[in-house]
Amino acid sequence: MLAEQQRLDGGARGPRPASLHERHSFDRFTQSEADFIAARDSFYLSTVSETGWPYIQHRGGPQGFLKVLDERTLAFADYRGNRQYISAGNATSNRRACLFLMDYPNRARLKMYVHIETIAPESDPDLLEVVASAEYRAKIERIFRLRLEGFDWNCPQHIRPRFTEQEIAGLVRPLQERLALLESENVRLRSRLENSGE
Repeated sequence: MLAEQQRLDGGARGPRPASLHERHSFDRFTQSEADFIAARDSFYLSTVSETGWPYIQHRGGPQGFLKVLDERTLAFADYRGNRQYISAGNATSNRRACLFLMDYPNRARLKMYVHIETIAPESDPDLLEVVASAEYRAKIERIFRLRLEGFDWNCPQHIRPRFTEQEIAGLVRPLQERLALLESENVRLRSRLENSGE
């Protein structure tokens, strides 16, 4: 990594860390990261197979389904799905993974390096209570507990703003309310004009 950075920009931006382990200031979540994580309703999870190939999976759920347990630990419930178990299977042979959390409207991206631990739900009832969602009644097959190795905020340069239906509804609501008010006023004025002609 360092050699390629030196080759491409000749160190013009100053010294770079030789490895993730040297970035001590980015190995614990602050309140800023905790708030960002709690606001997400999806993320991308990258694991590595036994053959060395990466596998990227999109994970989604209710806002805040990825829980911050402490400044170095995350967890989320793994619900029954298509029964391919690729990420879960990869984690049994290589516990290293990467997460990308996106905030498209604000063009922000949080990248994390973690170690995955899979936990049977019945083996930790307290953790199960934390990660379970009353809004989603599917069966929880396992819990992923993620131990933070490091994180970084990425450049927003090429992030295109995208909005969920809920976000669009919030943005459009003032316009709809204004339109309803104008329509109501229009009806009132028409009625006044009609009555004045009698």
